[in-house]
Amino acid sequence: MAHHAMADRQLHVLNLGVRPYAEVLAFQRDVAQRRITGDVANDVLILVEHPPVVTLGRRKEDNKLPVSEAFLRARGIELFEVERGGGVTFHGPGQLVGYPIIDLQQHKQDLHWYLRQIEESLIRTLAGYDIPGERSTGFTGVWTGGRKIASIGVHARAWVTWHGFALNVTTDLRYFDVMTPCGIDGVVMTSMANEMTSRPVAYDDVARAAAEHVAAVFDLRPVVVDTV
Repeated sequence: MAHHAMADRQLHVLNLGVRPYAEVLAFQRDVAQRRITGDVANDVLILVEHPPVVTLGRRKEDNKLPVSEAFLRARGIELFEVERGGGVTFHGPGQLVGYPIIDLQQHKQDLHWYLRQIEESLIRTLAGYDIPGERSTGFTGVWTGGRKIASIGVHARAWVTWHGFALNVTTDLRYFDVMTPCGIDGVVMTSMANEMTSRPVAYDDVARAAAEHVAAVFDLRPVVVDTV
């Protein structure tokens, strides 16, 4: 079988390192707007690690947060309400957060298809570490052994996506104790480090692998950039 040629279209990968949630939220909204107008010519993947933050999605019934904003603040955790789908989730140190800003008019105008592609990219990323990723019928995200390892919540306007995924790499899972993640009662969260007790996992390696797999599922060529 002939080797599939690398796609000509590019995915511009911008790794921001550790940045506050509010700053990156404003940035991704700006990039998405410029993608809609065509000022940004390529699809973009923003990778970032956030200080501790809880975000609430549009599905109010899934925003199960049994503690107050003051309780979170006292523990150094910020709180934001945002326009993405889904319910409450946590971002924090050791978690790879990816914000794909993709013009689905150049791929497939179908948000369900898009969500499955993001799940597939994470399942492939985990497979590289011998962690069997799986879907859970009726839910969005990626599980392993019945435990949730990655959350996904997206928003789209004019078929351009933003918000995205959060993959627990070395995340302190105790942070999830203050919420019902994604509004799913009884969900048990896990991380790559938790599942890979036999060897350490390097955050930067996971970030590189995830970018390659996100590019691959959309038939794009990943190109690392310094700015968008």
